[in-house]
Amino acid sequence: MDLSNLKPAKGSTKKSKRIGRGQGSGRGGTSTRGHKGAQSRSGYSKKLGYEGGQMSLVRRVPKFGFTNFNRVEYKGINLDVLQQMSEKQNVTVITPEVMAKSGYVSKNDRVKILGRGELKAKLEVTAHAFSASAKKAIEETGGTANTI
Repeated sequence: MDLSNLKPAKGSTKKSKRIGRGQGSGRGGTSTRGHKGAQSRSGYSKKLGYEGGQMSLVRRVPKFGFTNFNRVEYKGINLDVLQQMSEKQNVTVITPEVMAKSGYVSKNDRVKILGRGELKAKLEVTAHAFSASAKKAIEETGGTANTI
């Protein structure tokens, strides 16, 4: 056995329908499209969300809520993560760029430092926002919390 005589398993493949190849083929004439109407014509494409005249899902489901386009999204980083970062990388100055290099945030994320966990190291942390408990914990260890 070699690559030249490989075949798919029996019954795993089907021959495609050859449509529009004359009356004798059994699929000539209207070529399985039925009679008249948009779907029988060439160039027909169904609109997105169209359900054959039934009220579409988009129109059946009510609208609700509100999206504030002025909302500022922050990526939350906890104190225990800062402690872990300072131990692993042996750093005392932590900025969003350092966090991005470590893989905790993306390059353009806004960072908020949150207060979960314990902080033992004296760190100089720079971020876009701080929770009150996080700022207090950083300053208790002798570090500084700088807001961008």
